Amino acid sequence: MVFGDSAWGHSRDLSQLRGCGAKRPWGEGAGHRGRQTGAVKCHTMEERSNLMNMMKLSIKVLIQSALSLGRTLDSDFPPLQQFFVVMEHCLKHGLKAKKSFIGQNKSFFGPLELVEKLCPEASDIATSVKNLPELKTAIGRGRAWLYLALMQKKLADYLKVLLDHKPLLSEFYEPDALMMEEEGAVIVGLLVGLNVLDANLCLKGEDLDSQVGVIDFSLYLKDIQNSDDSKQDAGITAVLDQKHYVEELNRHLSCTVGDLQSKIDCLEKTNSKLQEELAAATDRIGSLQEEQQQLKHQNELIRERSEKSVEVTIQDTKIELDTYKQSRQGLDEMYSDVWKQLKEEKKIRMELEKELELQIGMKTEMEIAMKLLEKDTHEKQDTLVALRQQLEEVKAINLQMFHKSQNSESSLQQKKETISSFEGKTNQMMSTMKQMEERLQHAEQARQVAEGKNNKMKQEFGGRIETLQQQLSQVDNQCSILEKELKSEKEQRQTLQRELHQEKDTTSLLKTELQQMEGLKKELRKLQDEKQQLEKVCEEQEQALQEMGLHLSQSKLKMEDIKEVNKALKGHTWLKDDEATHCKQCEKDFSISRRKHHCRNCGDIFCNTCSSNELALPSYPKPVRVCDTCHTLLLQRCSSTAS
Repeated sequence: MVFGDSAWGHSRDLSQLRGCGAKRPWGEGAGHRGRQTGAVKCHTMEERSNLMNMMKLSIKVLIQSALSLGRTLDSDFPPLQQFFVVMEHCLKHGLKAKKSFIGQNKSFFGPLELVEKLCPEASDIATSVKNLPELKTAIGRGRAWLYLALMQKKLADYLKVLLDHKPLLSEFYEPDALMMEEEGAVIVGLLVGLNVLDANLCLKGEDLDSQVGVIDFSLYLKDIQNSDDSKQDAGITAVLDQKHYVEELNRHLSCTVGDLQSKIDCLEKTNSKLQEELAAATDRIGSLQEEQQQLKHQNELIRERSEKSVEVTIQDTKIELDTYKQSRQGLDEMYSDVWKQLKEEKKIRMELEKELELQIGMKTEMEIAMKLLEKDTHEKQDTLVALRQQLEEVKAINLQMFHKSQNSESSLQQKKETISSFEGKTNQMMSTMKQMEERLQHAEQARQVAEGKNNKMKQEFGGRIETLQQQLSQVDNQCSILEKELKSEKEQRQTLQRELHQEKDTTSLLKTELQQMEGLKKELRKLQDEKQQLEKVCEEQEQALQEMGLHLSQSKLKMEDIKEVNKALKGHTWLKDDEATHCKQCEKDFSISRRKHHCRNCGDIFCNTCSSNELALPSYPKPVRVCDTCHTLLLQRCSSTAS
């Protein structure tokens, strides 16, 4: 019999299920709820008791049918579907209606969202429910949450966390709701028994939003005899499952053997290719080593040549230095000769100055004599003869002076010649030498004037001698000034010549060093280019050897993995439930709380903790239970094939 959607709407049918001795759940005053508070309380208590009894029935039928079936439960299993319907009615009981723009909305997903905040372990369920694109309503999300919690075997734990925080639940439920009373704690205790079951529920492709929560009471009205038939059917299905499992295992083993043989052939081919490449690489390395030795020999030859060229350049520089020293000695000798000539000229000049002083003294004496003569002319005419004699003597002296002036002129001409030679040597001294010549000409003119004046002295004997003395002093001053200028200019010239020689020497040395450096730089560049080429070739060969070594190591690892997988896959059989008394991995004895679970890959029996992993196998379309050892082996095989 199939009835309506709400739990309290089906209470009339539940009373019919209980038989003649059953009480009417709602009483005669069920249609008049709002009249008295006592009637309402009695009504809600009856609803809670009915829902609790219905939950007991559904859990009992689900556990019995699942144990008789002996395999994981799918979403199409009818007792499991009815359990979720009853659980949904229990969670909806006494739920407060939330007002929104659309209208009032009752959803049991609101209190279930609190579990994520109270228990961090439930965050995976909440995120996976929110990420499902097929779910658009809160009812669908709540149903998906119940599915995932049952598969994790933590539905009772999560609901117990909610019941421990009733102040938070009061925001969603009325005070007399089932989750707020003791019946909720009883239901949580009943849900602990569902941890024995293994469920594999697929949420994709199912329309959880539009499902109608209808309780099918026909499941709970079957006779006891049907239970025996169900046990026989369960045994037949178990045998058929074992047969299909063995066939699929054989087919899977044959496929894996063929794949392994093909992989072995491929690996042998790759090994042969790698060996050939290794031989070629070793030959290439030998040839490159020979080339490297040749290049080293060439580098040594180039180095010897460069050293020889450096020695030759050093010898050339030494020879140039010797020649420079010799030329410098010659210049020093020339300078010493010129300096000697200047000293001789100075001596001659000193002699001339002494002669001039003598002449000046004679002139003074002549003046004194002339004065005396002038005084005695009127007194003594006899003295005229003496005066004439004195005049003749003066003439002789004048002639001597004339000859001496000629000699001085000749000496001056010689000096001019020496000065012209100095002018040829130094272009910078030309202007000064010209000035000196002009000054000497002026001195000659002055001397000529002095001679004329001496001739006129016969007549005048006057103050001309003083003018001559002044002119002579001026000439002496000019000569001293010219000598000082000549000395300073000679010193400047010598310093300039020294600086020029030094600069020429440094420039020549720098030019030679630059030429040598350019040659060495070119050779260094060539050697660096050759070195870089050799390093590149060596690096490429090392990389090739490393890659070949990696390929060989990977092939060896693959061969070892394949051998281990072959060893693990040989002799797997499906163990019967009676043959296993304890877990194969942890060796703990099985009991009511520690159930037996078959590994779908190796066929051995394990406990829940040692076989909590699930993987997709070729013999099963959906992910199935696998033990820890098979899980690690299959993951390694998948990773090796993927790489």
